[in-house]
Amino acid sequence: MSATVPAPARHRIRRRAALAATLCAAVALGATACGPFGDAEPKASGPFGELTGPQIVDKAIATTKTAKSLSMDLDLKTTDGPIKAFVSTDLQGRCAGTMTIDTTGTAELIRPDDKAVYLRYDEAFLKEQSKGESPEVQAAVLKQMKGRWLKTDAKDPDTKDMVELCDLKALLADFEQDTAGTVQGEETMVGGKKALTLTQTYKGGEKDTFYVATEGKPYLLKIVTTGGKEPGTIALSGYDKPVTATAPAKKDVLDEKDLG
Repeated sequence: MSATVPAPARHRIRRRAALAATLCAAVALGATACGPFGDAEPKASGPFGELTGPQIVDKAIATTKTAKSLSMDLDLKTTDGPIKAFVSTDLQGRCAGTMTIDTTGTAELIRPDDKAVYLRYDEAFLKEQSKGESPEVQAAVLKQMKGRWLKTDAKDPDTKDMVELCDLKALLADFEQDTAGTVQGEETMVGGKKALTLTQTYKGGEKDTFYVATEGKPYLLKIVTTGGKEPGTIALSGYDKPVTATAPAKKDVLDEKDLG
């Protein structure tokens, strides 16, 4: 049972989750140049003193890159279909979450360390993966795997695509954004936290709205992309909180090498 995510989709998952130029990162898919336009607003007073919009987003990105752990809640619309995921991960390699690609069902993921990955697929996912097989094979797949965790090597190529969101070091290393033209907005609430709204508009009408925490460390709390072909939302939370990623009980685990 392969856990491979289609290449274009997994590329966007990783790049968007890394907040790397958001839709402009889709250049690998043939997108035209889409740099921001407009002048940055003048310095204004507020929770960040005299910092401009670009300086605030730069500060938020720099602070976010210092995180030892975080949770990401993604809800994206791509040309390959909708993608939803919620993943908590830390610098020690611990990771846990769920992912839904298009309408193929949902996969749960646990990586307790850098050696093993546990995946559990719902019935819809299993049926989609065995589509085209004989009724007997489909029934066997469901009987063998429904409700059970599949254990694979963390470095297995088939699971590599599924666990890209678990590589916090790589994600944080990619936290870069061309912030020119970012404009400050109003304060609002995100997940029970006060946040400053900042917007960046691109040629073609695409727009990123950044929500930066105004109390405590100025972490990025959410990015909303509107306009264009691939709108979506990335919410970030659980900064520096312990990640619970415990290996499932042995009775609930099916080792990949035992699969027929």
